[in-house]
Amino acid sequence: MTRTARALWFTSAGNCEIRTVAVPEPGPDDVLVRTLYSGISRGTESLVLRGGVPESQHDVMRAPFQDGGFPWPVKYGYLNVGVVERGPLLGRTVFCLYPHQTHYVVPADAVTPVPDRVPAARAVLAGTVETAVNALWDAKPLIGDRIAVVGGGMVGCAVAAVLARFPGVRLQLVDADPGRASVAAALGVDFALPEAAEGGCDLVVHASASEEGLARSLALLAPDGQVVELSWYGDRPVSVPLGEFFHSRRLRLRSSQVGVVARPDRSHAERMALALDLLADPAFDALITGESPFDDLPSVLPELARGDLRALCHRVDYGAGHVPA
Repeated sequence: MTRTARALWFTSAGNCEIRTVAVPEPGPDDVLVRTLYSGISRGTESLVLRGGVPESQHDVMRAPFQDGGFPWPVKYGYLNVGVVERGPLLGRTVFCLYPHQTHYVVPADAVTPVPDRVPAARAVLAGTVETAVNALWDAKPLIGDRIAVVGGGMVGCAVAAVLARFPGVRLQLVDADPGRASVAAALGVDFALPEAAEGGCDLVVHASASEEGLARSLALLAPDGQVVELSWYGDRPVSVPLGEFFHSRRLRLRSSQVGVVARPDRSHAERMALALDLLADPAFDALITGESPFDDLPSVLPELARGDLRALCHRVDYGAGHVPA
């Protein structure tokens, strides 16, 4: 018997649609998952929607279970939480790096069980918190560090939420949008507009995806300080201010990208399991700022990409009525 499911496809610049797709019969080591929720990674998915993935990065930017190819048509996404309906882990709620689709079959080792203390609706943040964990493994913050996170989007807020657990640090979330102050407060983190941010930082994590944010990040550093660059600019050229104080202060600028585990003594599976464990903290709910039904995705995603809907993580609810055909 051939099952079918419904999936979101990016079809052209600014456009997407829901299509019916075939779902293969699961093998003995596979799981059939019914999606409960997915999350929209606004920055990356907006880039994909406008066709902004550079040709040189088409292979690097492939999502684990992406169908199609860049620029279009492509089935893209990687924040999926569902329940296993067949195979190993039967009945368990699991996270998977899978696109927006009502049902799917993947190898059992491609899903991570969601701890009982983590609500399924919050677990859509696992991929973003995994990125934050990797960034901090790259950054190696120390007790007592003076730290700023510049850029209060989904990834920046996830980094700030994890750093809020570090003992003895001076931490600020810096963003040009004063509305991010309420998110920072929910995370237990100090907030500042760029011009009011505290300088003398040992570490700045930059996640604003803007030249202005990168320049401000470098300016906030103390001598021998480091900026960890988390922003993904796609095909946009970026100017980096390497004059003035960059050399005299002996500043460092390094990239961080979730595709490679930043610790050789940890696996992808261990990193994801850690991210899900961290999500037991209800403070992370502040990162979910919108929700809509799956059927509304073709209109909601372009609105998010245009900025008509302001959101950190926008959650997609698949309801209880979706059954495989």
